[in-house]
Amino acid sequence: MNKDSQSKENKDKIFNEEFMPLIDALYTFAYHLTYNEEDANDLVQETYLKAYRFIGSYVSGTNAKAWLFKILKNAFINEYRKKSKKPSRVDYEEISGYHDSEDHSKVEFLDLRQEIYQSMLGDEVTFALNTLPVDFRLVVLLCDIEGFTYEEIAKITDIPIGTVRSRLHRARNMLKESLSHYANKLGYK
Repeated sequence: MNKDSQSKENKDKIFNEEFMPLIDALYTFAYHLTYNEEDANDLVQETYLKAYRFIGSYVSGTNAKAWLFKILKNAFINEYRKKSKKPSRVDYEEISGYHDSEDHSKVEFLDLRQEIYQSMLGDEVTFALNTLPVDFRLVVLLCDIEGFTYEEIAKITDIPIGTVRSRLHRARNMLKESLSHYANKLGYK
């Protein structure tokens, strides 16, 4: 066996044993960032492509979840920046094709994960999370949804631990403020 095939076998072993078991957690995180199944799948795919490409910089046995989440977070932010700089585009053929079709009834696809998530949090909470600036939403999702420690969040986001604490505190206060009316309506004081 030559050195290249051993290296590929080792990469494949790390990828399959340490990275692939985390695919559901990555998808959940991506979905919480994008609230779109297709975008979440694209983010996860891009994360795994980059992880395999740069697997040489990963130290086997360390925190694979934090390493993959950092790759996903960077991919999300890069895509977010790209989209915010581009004006939205309309596909004329898709619109004209829809209007020209005889059957205007559209069958909606029910995404069970989205239904469960939305009923778990409620529309108001989901809306409040979505309206947080991305840097604040990111720390809330990593801490309160994914359960990362402050130290892990600092490594994933490349910010000091004090900044993680500060952003988390500010994000929770923003959520508290935006949801206070909703909480009062439900009888909470």
